[in-house]
Amino acid sequence: MAAALKAGETLICEAGTGTGKTFAYLVPALLSGRKVLVSTGTRNLQDQLFHRDLPVVREVLKVPARIAMLKGRGNYLCRYRLDAALQDHRRRFATLRRQLLRVRDWAAVTRSGDVAELDLPEDVPVWPAVTSNSDNCLGQSCPKWGRCHLIEAQSRAQGADLVVINHICCARTSRYGTRGSVRSSPVRTAASSMRPISCRMWRAVFLA
Repeated sequence: MAAALKAGETLICEAGTGTGKTFAYLVPALLSGRKVLVSTGTRNLQDQLFHRDLPVVREVLKVPARIAMLKGRGNYLCRYRLDAALQDHRRRFATLRRQLLRVRDWAAVTRSGDVAELDLPEDVPVWPAVTSNSDNCLGQSCPKWGRCHLIEAQSRAQGADLVVINHICCARTSRYGTRGSVRSSPVRTAASSMRPISCRMWRAVFLA
């Protein structure tokens, strides 16, 4: 993997469970000195890489690489829609109201706005009420634009040396092209309404 990175080549490889695939691409990625995207097939793996594996590898290697994680729009709290939901009298049902109050309390302390931080199932009715999509996002006309969690996440990703994304985001960014690609499993992609981050300066993509 290190040789493929250095040469800017494409490498497709496969290994069994428990053989150390994650470290096999994280170590050369962090040591390469290049801007790298690591794309995963699931959000659970994305969270595992960012919160558990990457901090360990970076600490052992003692490299000052800046790392970031970027998910799709619907994975981030929308401050504007939360305020609107709290003021909406139609949302007085006890269960939904309790969920809204939990989200409100969490919103006051979260730095990332990643809904995975809050211990609520993905299918509870509160999430569509407090996240946005391409149809209801107000964009730059939103009064909360300056504190938008999605925009902040995109900004951190643009400034990072290594970004953990998922295949949906990767499919959107691929239009810009990268130099060098390392694939460790088949790629699964789908349409996404999130604006892509610019990949003109990214030198490698790992698809895990």
